[in-house]
Amino acid sequence: MNSSRQPPRVFIQNQDFDLSQEVIALRANDARVGAVCTFVGTVRDRNKADAASSGPVMSMELEHYPGMTETAIEDMIDAAHRRFDIFGARVIHRIGLLQPTDQIVLVAVTSAHRGESFKACEFLMDYLKTQAPFWKKEQTAAGAQWVDARISDDAALARWGVQVKNA
Repeated sequence: MNSSRQPPRVFIQNQDFDLSQEVIALRANDARVGAVCTFVGTVRDRNKADAASSGPVMSMELEHYPGMTETAIEDMIDAAHRRFDIFGARVIHRIGLLQPTDQIVLVAVTSAHRGESFKACEFLMDYLKTQAPFWKKEQTAAGAQWVDARISDDAALARWGVQVKNA
């Protein structure tokens, strides 16, 4: 779990990230690692739920509560360690003004075997979509609108036995 000699696991930042450099840092020459699973989310030019009514997404702005967001994500990583046989995890989430095709989030997990990395990575992403304190505002030709939680995101988290009602 989170010890004093463990490298940072959560980064909330405006600047972009380099996937290969983040994986190198997460692996840190750990010879036990046989699998690395990563997920990189990008800003789409459309919000599926609202594409017909509001048109293309021109930009997305993300806000968070400093300190609270990092703590919530650290707790998510601790939960992943309890559920899955993983060695390490790293989450980077960008904030500020982003454009379509910009990277927005990275979840990376290491383990001895792929199955645990895949499950933990998906668990962390499902958790992030519903429980991390971020607020997203999309700018379209019709104006700016806050992005609401989706029922499908709650359902994705529920399959891990975590019941929430955000949408």
